[in-house]
Amino acid sequence: MAELVRIELTDEASAAAVAARCAAAVGSAAMPAHVRARVLLKAAEALEAQAEDFARLICREVGKPLKEARREAARGAFTLRWAGEEARRITGEVLPLDLDANSEGRYAMVKRVPRGPALFITPFNFPLNLVAHKVAPAIAVGLPFVLKPDPRGSKTAEKLIGLLVDAGWPAEAAIVVGGPLPAAEALVRDERFRIFSFTGSTAVGWRLKALAVKAQTCLELGGNAAVFVARDADVPWAAARCAWGAFYYSGQVCISVQRIYVEQEVHSEFRRLLVENIKGLVVGDPTDEKTDVGPMIDEKSAIRVEEWLKEAVSHGAKLWTGGPRNGLVIPPSLLEGVPADCRLSCEEAFGPVVTLDAVGSREDALDRMAASRYGLQAGIFTNDLAFVHRAFERLPVGGLIVNDIPSFRSDAMPYGGAKDSGLGREGVRYAIENYTELKTLVVKPN
Repeated sequence: MAELVRIELTDEASAAAVAARCAAAVGSAAMPAHVRARVLLKAAEALEAQAEDFARLICREVGKPLKEARREAARGAFTLRWAGEEARRITGEVLPLDLDANSEGRYAMVKRVPRGPALFITPFNFPLNLVAHKVAPAIAVGLPFVLKPDPRGSKTAEKLIGLLVDAGWPAEAAIVVGGPLPAAEALVRDERFRIFSFTGSTAVGWRLKALAVKAQTCLELGGNAAVFVARDADVPWAAARCAWGAFYYSGQVCISVQRIYVEQEVHSEFRRLLVENIKGLVVGDPTDEKTDVGPMIDEKSAIRVEEWLKEAVSHGAKLWTGGPRNGLVIPPSLLEGVPADCRLSCEEAFGPVVTLDAVGSREDALDRMAASRYGLQAGIFTNDLAFVHRAFERLPVGGLIVNDIPSFRSDAMPYGGAKDSGLGREGVRYAIENYTELKTLVVKPN
C-alpha cells in the first residue's frame, strides 16, 4: 500500500498547516475525467478483492457483526464504482439567449466546476461506506480533501484511502487527520475549505455548521425513525423486517427502526410475530458467522441505553423482550406504551431498542410519526396507493420507504434529512452537485 499523508492535529496552528497543504493540492487533484474515473473503478476492484479483509477489520474495530461488515464492504465497492461512472457524466448545458432583444445573437455555456478543498468528518458506525460516500464524489469531481474519521474506525478509513492512493489518486490530495476536538474545530473554521460534510450526532453537527461560515455544508445527523403497519399490509413481512431494522448492528444506525405504529386491527398479530422474530435473533460475538446482535461501541453508550430503558419502564411501558445489560451487550428490547416525553420516544436511542404502539387510524399514525424533531427516513407497510401519496406529502422526512423499513438505503439514491436530522443530501450524484458550482460563459460571435 502507498504511504498515506496522515497528520495528528495538536493545535490551531497544525490545523492551519493542514488546510494550507490541502489547498496547495488543488492542481494535482484536477485530473481529466477519464483518469478520475479510472482511479475510482480500480479502487472498487481492489476493494472487492479485499472485501473479506475489510469486513474482518470492521468487525474488529467497531464490533459490527461479521455478516453486516461483509455487506458494508460490498456497499463500499458499489459506491466507488458508481462514483467512477458518475465521473464521466458531469455535464453542463448550452443555453440560447435570444429571449429578448438585449440578448439576441448570444448563447451561454454552463459547466460544473469544483467548489474547492473539502473537509470530511465521519462516524464509527460505517467506517468504510460513509467514508466512501464523502471521498468518492470528491475524487469524481477532482477535489483535494481532508478526512477526519472517528478514531474508533480509523484503521478501516485509512485502509480505504490507501486503496484510492494505490489506484492513482495523489496522496497529497487525501490527507487523513486525527486529534482533539478543538483542533478539528479550527479546521472547520478555516475558510480555505469550501466544502464541509459531517456525519454524526445532531448536537455536534449543528455546532460545527455555525463554524463553517463560508463552506457549502452537508450534515447527516440523527433520527428516531418511525414505521407504520396498516391493516392491509403483509404483516409477517413487516414484522420480520422491523425486527431486523431495529436491531442490526445493535441499533447503532441513524435510520434504525425506533418507533413502530400499527393499525389496531392487526396490532396483536404483528406484535406476536415481531416478538417471535426478535427472539430468533442471535446475540453474541460479532466475529461469529451466526451473530445478528453484538456489543455496543462502548460502555458509556450501553449504560445510557440501559438508563433510557429503565426510565421508560418506570413510567409505565411494558417490556416484551429484553433483559439486563451484560457489559457492552444489551439484549434486543421491545417496549410498548412508552410515554411521548420519555427519551426512547423523543430522542435518538442509537441502541437495540424499539417501541410499539397501536393506533386507531391512519391519520393518527401520520400525526405521531411526524411528531418528532427528527426527519431522516420513515417506512410504511400498505397496499393503499392513495395513502402512500398522502403520507409522502405529510411526513417531514428526507425519504419515505414503502413496504419496507426506513433502514433501507440504496447508495445511488439521495439520502439526507429534514429538521434536526440534517441539511443537504448524499448519494454519489447528489453529493457531486453539492461539491460543484455552476460557471457560465456568455458568447457573442462576431
